[in-house]
Amino acid sequence: MKILAIDVGTGTEDILLYDTEKEIENSMKLVIPSPHLTIGQMITASESDLYFDGVIMGGGKIKDRCLEHMEKGYKVVFEELSGKTIRDNIEQVKSYGFDVVEEGSYNSENYSNYEKISLKDVDVDKLIDIFKSFDLDLEVDELIVAVQDHGYSEDMGDRDFRFEKIKEKLPEPLPPETFAMEKEEVPEYFTRMQSVIKSLEETNPEFKPVLMDTKFASLAGVCYDNEVEKLNSFIVMDIGNGHTTVASIEDGKIQGVFEHHTRDLTPERIEELIIALADGSIKHEDVHDEGGHGAFALNPISKIEKVVVAGPKRALIEKTNLDYYHAAPGGDVMMTGTVGLVKSMEYLRKN
Repeated sequence: MKILAIDVGTGTEDILLYDTEKEIENSMKLVIPSPHLTIGQMITASESDLYFDGVIMGGGKIKDRCLEHMEKGYKVVFEELSGKTIRDNIEQVKSYGFDVVEEGSYNSENYSNYEKISLKDVDVDKLIDIFKSFDLDLEVDELIVAVQDHGYSEDMGDRDFRFEKIKEKLPEPLPPETFAMEKEEVPEYFTRMQSVIKSLEETNPEFKPVLMDTKFASLAGVCYDNEVEKLNSFIVMDIGNGHTTVASIEDGKIQGVFEHHTRDLTPERIEELIIALADGSIKHEDVHDEGGHGAFALNPISKIEKVVVAGPKRALIEKTNLDYYHAAPGGDVMMTGTVGLVKSMEYLRKN
């Protein structure tokens, strides 16, 4: 079975083409700029009014680049769905000064001189072209994609809503791989994941994607490092550019989770929270009141055999007194998320 795993992060989009009949170290890999960075460069380089169509994607600095573009005297127009890249609430999108129009309006004479940019997190056609440039065909049996999706609710802020859904996913201790979802299982409130599905249905209907949250893809991947597979009771964490997500693991299952904003964490605070997570004493308020997403512990774990770390800001752990280990599943720190995706796909197909 050939599995194409795509992990869309804040800094990079990491891609792994894995053949189950070969060692994972022999997989083809790509690490390319995250799509929002490429879009941002296109906006900065443009010398005309801009029209955005497409779907919801990870926004990154797109809003800031658009505001800078308007300061130069240009107009910026979004179709409604693509506009939700800026904010899920369209009235808030309009409040920035962006025009929001109906889908398909680009073909009217009003926007004939606008430069059109299409928004989406996953561009399979671009990957097909890359592989073709090496005389390779992108033939796969399964596609699994990870994006970070806070979800959207009219009744709750995205910080609270995201963590509420994480907690709902873990009514009992379960493996990290259970966060992978068939496309039919993805709830409507995960609007970014739904947009990945929509864009692929329109451009590459032959692909039936499985979706997963980036942070839990990383936590799953960490568990498949050769050294980590020898452990039973440990902490896994992804220290990202924006978010830090931490889980306690015992018997291969998540026993507790906390998620915080990396910018708000000191080494001392990380250490305190990890110890509280491990002994089961951590409380939601411990993290939420500091501006993080939240915390909960289903059970304490018997001991911290090791704190296993991934993510671009991983060096933060080195300033603590914890016994840590930098994970490199498949021998590559950049493939932590994609290895987690591959293993989650295999888990999903076996269960």
